[in-house]
Amino acid sequence: MRKHSIKNTRINEEVLRRLSEIIRGSIKDPRINPMTSIVSVEVAPDLKTCKAYVSVLGDEQSQKDTLAGLRSAEGYIRHSLAQSANLRHTPQITFIIDQSIEYGVNMSHLIDRVNKESKENTYE
Repeated sequence: MRKHSIKNTRINEEVLRRLSEIIRGSIKDPRINPMTSIVSVEVAPDLKTCKAYVSVLGDEQSQKDTLAGLRSAEGYIRHSLAQSANLRHTPQITFIIDQSIEYGVNMSHLIDRVNKESKENTYE
């Protein structure tokens, strides 16, 4: 199975949906921020490993705590994923903080500031 095959894309989407449900509904760890979402998932073609990109709304400490909570609950998450998803192998999950949303918001603020400054300079 190739990395970008239709089957792998469907598996990625299924694992993304199941992980989101598990994190939102099953985990009671207080370190995990309630504003945590799974942005994307990359399951290896052999179904042995999985990279889950996580976005956390909050400060840097909240992101670190959430990542620590997810890593400590990794066994439970994998077990729940095995029960809910019908896969040949349940992948070993690696959680990675995704900062693309925060980056996009910062870039948007910078663009707005530059536009505002250019309008002020035009009227002077």
